[in-house]
Amino acid sequence: MKQKKIIISLFIGSMLSLGGFYFAFRNVPFGELMRYIASINYLWIIPSAAIGLCSFVLRAIRWRLIMSSSQRLSFSSAFHPIMVSFLINSILPARVGEIARPAIIKKQNQVPFTVGLTTVAAERVFDLLSLIIIFTWVLAMVNIDPHLIVQYKSYQLNKQTLEIVASGIIKVCVALITGIVLISLSGFRRRLKSFVMKFPSIFFFTGSGWRAKMKKKCSMPLVNIIDNIASGFSFVKEPLNILICLGYSFFIWIIEALSLYILMLGCPGIALSFFEITAVLIIIFLFIALPSAPGFWGLWEAGGVFALTLFGVSADAAAGFSLVTHAVSTFMVLIIGTISALLTGVNILKISYQQ
Repeated sequence: MKQKKIIISLFIGSMLSLGGFYFAFRNVPFGELMRYIASINYLWIIPSAAIGLCSFVLRAIRWRLIMSSSQRLSFSSAFHPIMVSFLINSILPARVGEIARPAIIKKQNQVPFTVGLTTVAAERVFDLLSLIIIFTWVLAMVNIDPHLIVQYKSYQLNKQTLEIVASGIIKVCVALITGIVLISLSGFRRRLKSFVMKFPSIFFFTGSGWRAKMKKKCSMPLVNIIDNIASGFSFVKEPLNILICLGYSFFIWIIEALSLYILMLGCPGIALSFFEITAVLIIIFLFIALPSAPGFWGLWEAGGVFALTLFGVSADAAAGFSLVTHAVSTFMVLIIGTISALLTGVNILKISYQQ
């Protein structure tokens, strides 16, 4: 049954990816696109990929710090699950890799699943915070033509789309931060657990045996989950750790932008500054926050074409650069993620549907 489920997911993902490619490149003559791709100096991929790998190293260091208040992890115990999770996100839809990572450390390090999932959520908060700050800087420095539109499926990618996505990210970030603060307050947590334990008594019209069973089967596991979530967020009690994690998050984005900038040096017809490439990267990541196919194929390219067009890059160069940068990033994740899966003995197809 699981094998059938996996095959269906891969088929649907492949169809979505093909559709994404069509909508991203339908206005770019295929011949011109191929000629441009052939003109790229691919030797620049080597330093670009090496620097891009550093961003994953920083992600592992940041996750270790977040996890340290509840569980000490070695560098390899943090790095390999991260790479496997990115690998799974590249081949399966619905960002299953985000759930696979806590499943891996649960299996290998006996870390409760909810603790691991909570730390992954905390990571996303830092990513979103840094993304919002950098995007605000981009909007202030880059003049985005409100009439520029890139069509992708049912989406019209324009300045308004960027603002809507950014607004949604801010709301999610505020909600997550509010939840982190509340669950970290011992008084709030105590009242919440008290309510959960008393909840079965609402059903006074049932027998005492049924209420006792409900408390055992529902209330007590929920209380355990609340404690695990609080344990995953316990790092917020140390403000210095918060500042360090935020600093790591900014460096992660800067390193990814530097990787993109170095690859650009081998692409004819594109001569952007580091700031402009950073703006391109942020815009791409805002677009791939939209629902998309596995690995963000199609939406990454559409976002890249939109962003590069802002800086006067021709359609064929923008499409070629977006496709190549995405392919290099994905290829690196596939190779390193596969190696990590082999080293840790993780069956990526099995772990994807384990939780």
